[in-house]
Formats: sequence, C-alpha cells, structure tokens
Amino acid sequence: MYGFIYKKTFQLNKPTIIGLIANQFTLKHSPHYYSASMTPLQLLLPFLSLPFFLLCGATTSNQIPKHHVIYMGSSLSNGNGRVLEAEDAAESAYLQMLSSIIPSHEIERISIIHKYNHAFRGFSAMLTETEASILSGHDDVVSIFPDSILELHTTRSWDFLEAESGRLPSNKYQRGLSSDVIIGMIDTGIWPESSSFNDEGIGAVPSRWKGVCMEGSDFRKSNCNRKLIGARYYNVPWTRDGNQSSLARTKGSPRDSVGHGTHTASIAAGVQVLNASYYGLAQGTAKGGLPSARIACYKACSDVGCSGATILKAIDDAIRDGVDIISISIGMSSLFQSDYINDPIAIGAFHAEQMGVMVICSGGNDGPDPYTIVNTAPWIFTVAASNIDRDFQSNIVLGNGRNFTGSAINFSYLTRSRKYPLVFGKDVAGYYTPVSEARNCYPGSLDPKKVVGKIVVCVDDDPAVSRKIKKLVVEDAKAKGLILIDEAEKSVPFDSGIFPYTEVGNIAGFQILQYINSTKNPTATILPTVDVPRYRPAPAVAYFSSRGPAELTENILKPDIMAPGVAILAAIAPENETGTVPNGKKPSTFSIKSGTSMACPHVTGAAAFIKSVHRRWTSSMIKSALMTTATVFNNMKKPLTNSSNTFANPHEVGVGEINPLKALSPGLVFETTTENYLQFLCYYGYPEKNIRSMSNTKFICPKISTDELISNVNYPSISISKLNRHQTSKTIQRTATNVAALNSTYIAKVHAPVGLIVKVLPEKLVFAEGVRRVSFQVSFYCKEAPRGYNFGSITWFDGRHSVRTVFSVNVE
Repeated sequence: MYGFIYKKTFQLNKPTIIGLIANQFTLKHSPHYYSASMTPLQLLLPFLSLPFFLLCGATTSNQIPKHHVIYMGSSLSNGNGRVLEAEDAAESAYLQMLSSIIPSHEIERISIIHKYNHAFRGFSAMLTETEASILSGHDDVVSIFPDSILELHTTRSWDFLEAESGRLPSNKYQRGLSSDVIIGMIDTGIWPESSSFNDEGIGAVPSRWKGVCMEGSDFRKSNCNRKLIGARYYNVPWTRDGNQSSLARTKGSPRDSVGHGTHTASIAAGVQVLNASYYGLAQGTAKGGLPSARIACYKACSDVGCSGATILKAIDDAIRDGVDIISISIGMSSLFQSDYINDPIAIGAFHAEQMGVMVICSGGNDGPDPYTIVNTAPWIFTVAASNIDRDFQSNIVLGNGRNFTGSAINFSYLTRSRKYPLVFGKDVAGYYTPVSEARNCYPGSLDPKKVVGKIVVCVDDDPAVSRKIKKLVVEDAKAKGLILIDEAEKSVPFDSGIFPYTEVGNIAGFQILQYINSTKNPTATILPTVDVPRYRPAPAVAYFSSRGPAELTENILKPDIMAPGVAILAAIAPENETGTVPNGKKPSTFSIKSGTSMACPHVTGAAAFIKSVHRRWTSSMIKSALMTTATVFNNMKKPLTNSSNTFANPHEVGVGEINPLKALSPGLVFETTTENYLQFLCYYGYPEKNIRSMSNTKFICPKISTDELISNVNYPSISISKLNRHQTSKTIQRTATNVAALNSTYIAKVHAPVGLIVKVLPEKLVFAEGVRRVSFQVSFYCKEAPRGYNFGSITWFDGRHSVRTVFSVNVE
C-alpha cells in the first residue's frame, strides 16, 4: 500500500502535494508545520499513516467542480484611451472558453460567477481540476487557482498615537483636511445605524463617486448617506463539506451580521461619538483616523470566512467606484501561502496600485512564530499589531486573602464578599479522561458533577484548544468561573461576557495552584473588569501578531509597520446572544476587539489623513512617509519590546509604530513605481509574457533577473536575505524624493550592529533648486557580524526632518 504512495510522490510536484493536503485536511491547528523548503516526500510523511481510501480520495475529488479564478492580466486602456475589451464582448469570450472545456451534458456549469473587467481581466467559474489544467494553457490566461476561504484577521488608540507624537495637529492642518477622501472597506459589511457613521456636518457626496448603495432584505438605499456613500454585497459560492456546490448571497444585504466590518470601518473613519464605551469600559470619545472621510463598504465575507474570488471582485468594484484607499483586514493561512499571481489579494492590490489606489492589509494573527506574516507583496502596505496605554484587568481574590491581577474583559456578578470552591481541571476530570486533557479543559474532559458551582483553573499547554472553547467547556459544566494560566496570551484580554473569567501568567498561576494544594477547602472569587489607564510599556508587539521574514521572499522587509490592535474600542453590530449582555443593559453599540484586523484600519485612517492634506501624493509616497517617520520608542522612552519583554526587531514591528502627525512632513520619500514592481516580478522569476499581460505593456525584464536583486527595488526599507561572510560587500541603491523645502541638505547617520559595517555614498544628499530626486548607495560588509539577521538603520537629517530607513541583513 505505502509503496504505491511512495512511488506516486515522485510523480507530483510540491505545489500539487500541498494543494492535495490542503484540500483533504483542515490544517489550521495541525501539529505539523509545512515549510516551502520541504521535499515532496517530507510533505507526505505525516499522512502515510492515514487510511488508504483517504489518500486515494484525492484522485476522485479532482473531478468535482469547484470554484476557480481565471486571471487574465490587466484591462487598462491602450495608448488611444480605448478599453481593450467591452464588457459584453469579454463575457461572450469567457463563456466560449468555458464551453470549449465543459461537457455539453453539464451545460448549467457554463456560467460566470464573477466578472473582472475594470482594473484587470478575468472571471470565476465552477471547474474540475482537469478543466482548470486545460484552461491554464490558454494564451490569454496568466493563472488559474481554486477559490480559497480567507480568514478575517476606538476611544483611546488615536489619542494615544497623537500623544506619542509629542504634538497636536496645527490649526492649518485641521482647517485643510479634505472630506473627499473615500475609503473602501472590504469586510463583513456594515451596521449603518451606528452613530459612528452619522453624516451630520459632512458635505455633499464627491461628484467623482460612481458607486452604488445596494438594497437587501434588511438594507435600504436610505441607509447610505453622505458618510456611508456606498454599499455592495455579492453572490458567493456556498461551501458545504468542502465542495462548493451552489450560489448564495451573504445574508442578502450589505448589513453586517458579524460585527467585524463595522468595527474596522469605524476605526478607520468613524465620526466622533461622545461617551462611547463597552458597558462602561473604555469610556471616552470614539473616533476614526479621519472622521471626515467617506466610507464605501464591500461585503465579501461572512462568519465562516471570505471567498478569495469575491474579494477580487470587490477590489475591482472599489477601483471602478472611485475609492482612494482600500482596507482589507483579511488574509490567507500562513501555512499555505500562494505566490503573487495566485493570491487574490495580491492580484487585486497590484492592479489597484496601477490605478493609483492604495491597498492596506493586516499581516495575520499567527504569531509569534517567524515566517507567519501574510499579505506580503511589496505593493501592499502590511500591518502588525501593538497594544496601547490602556489595560483591562480582572482581579482574583483567594480564600487566604491574597490578590492576583488577571487580564480579561468580563462583567462578572461575583463580589469580593463571597468566595466559591476552587479546583484545578485535572482534579475534576471525567471518567477515563487523560489528565493532560482535563488540565487543559478539553471538550468533554471535565466531570460536571465535580465542577458545578466551582471556579475552575485551567492551563494552556495545547494551543489547539482556544480560550473561547475552554470558557464554553467550563461554562457548560455549570462552573462559577474560569481562571486560565496562559503566559503568552495574558497580554490580550479575552471577552467572556457575563461569565466570570480571568487570565494570569505562569508565576501567578503557580502560586494559585500552590494554594489549592495547601488547603483542604480552597476558595476564590473573580471580580469584574476595570480599565487601567497609563499602562506601560506601550506600544509593544502583540503576542498574536504574525512575524516576518516573509515566506515568499526575504528581500522585502515585512511587516511594513505596526499600529494599535489590542483591545480596541470601536462600533459594532449589536449582539443580543445569551451571556453577552449584562443584566439590565441594552446591547452595546461598541465593542472591544483585538487583532491585526484592528491594526490595519488604524493605518488606513492614517493614510487617509495624509491623503487629505497631500492630495497629489501617490500611494508609495504616503507609505514611505509613514514608514520613515515611525516611532521606535515606547511611553517609557525605551526601545519597543515584544510580548516576551525583550527588544523587538523589524520582523516583528516593521519599521516601528505609526506616527501620522509626523508623517505629514517626512522631508524625503522613497517612491516605488509600477516599473519597480514589474522589475520585482521579473526578479521573482515570473515569465516576461505574464508580466506583460499584467501590465498591458511591452515591458522587457532585465537581462539579469535573480531573487537577490529584489533588495534593489526602491522600497522605504532594506532587506538582504543572504550576505555571505566571504563576499567583499553587497551594495544596494535607493532614490530619495524631496517633498520639503528646496535647497536642503541631508546628512546620513548609520546605526549598525557590532561587526556589520555599513557605508553610505554619498554621505550628503543635496537638493539644490531644480533637483528633486537624488540617489545613493548603501554597502554592507559582514566579516565579523554574527550569523543570522542583523538589524539597523540609516537616518537622513537636514536639521528639521529625520528620515529613517530600517535595514535587515541575514549573514551566512
């Protein structure tokens, strides 16, 4: 049996094997790690112990029609301004392509689910793997890939960012802010009645807006206004048992039934709302990054995830509608990342950049392991998450009078005056339950008779069982509360609703377990949450925030930047589920959530803020301004740290925490052009034919195109994936554009680790009258540098502006 599988392995390439595994098994919580460096045999080894029929099942499933994206490159107009293909003619051509490969007795499948006609060409349809393979040979097709389900990755946060900048916006900037910046939010929809989307005092809808406000069963055109100027939703393939078999609308309207889209939209551009809070927590004035900006929502997601094909359609629509910035708090799994021309977000973002639309994405929540960052294309602004200077604490009081500070968001009805029996999970295990499962509060591991009426202590040895599941397990067993010992996640408060819950680190957890073992009748209580202001240190990298370097190429530094993403208060679709609303309260219109999903719209709001002042700046200029002015110190005036309280590095924070006010006047910017991105695609190894299709040009790749040359793309940071000790040096070039006063001179200052020699030529950049751009070279020498990644920076200073370029160099 295994001999057959072993033999067949060598007939498959690695992407095919990865696709086979991904299609057959759920790998989100798999104990196995899959690396791009693994051989095909290594990829299959963990599965050789599986039943033969499961492995062979992949063969028959190849003929089951599944939703595929057929990407055909750019649809930009030609030199005469004429659109290359009219929409009707394009649809006819697409149907003809399908009819040439789909059997006549399955004529119902000769239909198009999504058409992509504005910024790029293509469509999506139901195809078998065989049909997709045949169609991939078509001259007009750049790539074909199965539709994947992508994951959904404030009162104080904006005030914190302003406070950390050390100054407030001047009256000149306040008066000059434009209300015509349009932000496209691709997410789970929007709750239009939220006070964060009130249009009072906002002017008429910009005349350039071409979007629509789609109606649905619970959404009317009147739900849009001068603030929420557009709303769309989509037909999406409904996935059941892994097979996409029918079309359904995402709840039949743009209305948000999940809450994620409402939350992210209000962070980016919500208007000021006084006395906002989450049942009294985090009370203050809620606002977005640019309260005057317009919002257009594109509902491409539901509570089960997001169709990649639908996201691609939403991006195309957003560009057509006239948005300035697209915000996407969504991403692929870090385990199986697609390359750039098989990733729907990367494809859509590339063409958005071509059309002058900035795309900002969350970097993912798969940290703290390295190589987990997603959305890493250089034309995407990739965001990591940090905390702010506010914490949420729920204290524990033991029967012996000792107090422990826990982290949580709960509205517990327990009080200090009454204590309840306290037990460790392993001591209340069900019959025939392994101790390891009971101590982790696995589903079915606890004996309800031993748990009822008691506070249970659980540990988090196994990350496969989330905090939410542990809480549900204990709550279902009629316990009074849950104390979770989890050193890693205690810095990210979990919302348990009215159920008494709190989380402590290993030291406090050890002392609580000691207490349980020291007395016959241990007792405790869990107090309701209070918010703690002026928390330090902040900002710090969130535990969950995905880390670099990027899996696809290490010659572009990712993430790009960091922004608040822990315990962020913002608008929400009101929830009325049992256990979520405190007694006597109405469902809250605000909620506290964490994730790079929350960090992403902070950068979106910051970019919109800069765009409102500098209307003619390109996406790369705004990106550069935010990156070269980022903050690298916390509120203790010390270098940024991570969740382990060690100094953070650029693979965790990018270039640092956003500083929107400072970014208004960066001095210099590094413009990354479409030609730079095309060169990147050449260096990465894509055929020139595909690159020409993507750009609608006769672009010619450089004669020498290797991955190492990616470091020379004119990016605001520098990353070198391999610097050999035996090399004499490696030289990188950058071109700086002056956006400040004329006749200015910048002097370079290098901050490099011991053993890595960094030389900049010239050491002075002189911008005389008529000189707007100046190039310089950076050479790296590593004879005595330690092996592994070395980090540092180059700062250009003219007496007023500090322009900081971060570098990462991997010494071998």
